[in-house]
Amino acid sequence: MYDSLKKVVSSGLAEINEAGLYKGQRLISGHQGTIVEVEGKELINFCANNYLGLSGKQELVDVAKENLDKYGYGLSSVRFICGTQTVHKELEAKIAEFLHKEDAITFTSCWDANEAVFASLLTADDAVLTDALNHASLIDGIRLCKAERRIFKHMDMSDLEQQLQDTQDKRLRCIVTDGVFSMDGDVAPLKEICDLADKYDAYVVVDDSHATGFMGETGRGAVEQEGVLDRVDIITTTFGKALGGANGGCIAGPKEVIELLHQKARTTLFTNSLAPVIAGTTIFVLDYIDQHPELREQLWTNTNYFREKMIAAGFTVPESVHPIVPVMIGDGKAAGDMAADMLEEGIYVIGFSYPVVPMDTARIRVQISAEHTIEQIDVLVTAFTKLGKKYGIID
Repeated sequence: MYDSLKKVVSSGLAEINEAGLYKGQRLISGHQGTIVEVEGKELINFCANNYLGLSGKQELVDVAKENLDKYGYGLSSVRFICGTQTVHKELEAKIAEFLHKEDAITFTSCWDANEAVFASLLTADDAVLTDALNHASLIDGIRLCKAERRIFKHMDMSDLEQQLQDTQDKRLRCIVTDGVFSMDGDVAPLKEICDLADKYDAYVVVDDSHATGFMGETGRGAVEQEGVLDRVDIITTTFGKALGGANGGCIAGPKEVIELLHQKARTTLFTNSLAPVIAGTTIFVLDYIDQHPELREQLWTNTNYFREKMIAAGFTVPESVHPIVPVMIGDGKAAGDMAADMLEEGIYVIGFSYPVVPMDTARIRVQISAEHTIEQIDVLVTAFTKLGKKYGIID
């Protein structure tokens, strides 16, 4: 019975290989950090979402051990049966306070949060207006709801306004955007989005996964940096990037919305609760971020330094302020080959190509951390310069 499927799958894999788009997995030995051991070789790691350098930090490991001892390994249950512990409610209260919202609900991932936030709140009488480059989890979450889907051009406020004008007969309109778009590191025009939402009586959902913990004056995210922390209605975000790098996610917003999500969100009603060790450690991380503003300061110092050095060397990097720094290559195979050659230079980076990014926009995405040293960044720039000349990317 499997023979027919096997032929189709094998053909699909062959096509991916022939196009030079196969995405392999390199094995890391040991913990995450700026130095990782990959297949027996120590490399400087520039491809993790470890923005504040917390993923392998010993303080987090120690706190995690304490939480394992206190709360156990897991709950073998969903929240409303017997899967809610005091640590879950403590974390949700902490998140709500951190993001200036009335309440919050946790999930095992932000992907699950993004599946919950649309199907639980929107019906066929509503419309959702989504940026063309929103994350796949938002796209899939929207597909699960019955609301009319309207896609507006990437960060194009004129197009968004037109879509709002065209949907004024709907019961509800939801505008949804990433706070930061992960492929280019560009920051959404959140003030303008909120202004349009006010004008046309819509509500705003922001997935701030690539900003929570380090963007904004106090690390509350792109919503804080853009001055709309108290204007965005609902924030979804992850614990798997700057907030320690394990997994888990949340939705923060009005108390009535959160209560309805507890009642209707399938990704909490039908799946196990967040592991208590992650819940407890995330509480620690949120306090740690407030107590260590120097981590954010170092991250921005490192980011600005790398961007300036790469532009001076002749590379094309999209204009942004974010520690996601895509180095544009164009051809998918060249991006993959160049990233592979980087291993020989002691650098761990990944090439991104279609279908992760649009055709002919392949890039090597560099992600800067507060934990990187200037010396490590200099090694990275030197490697890029050497290989950029080899592949004809720069003169």
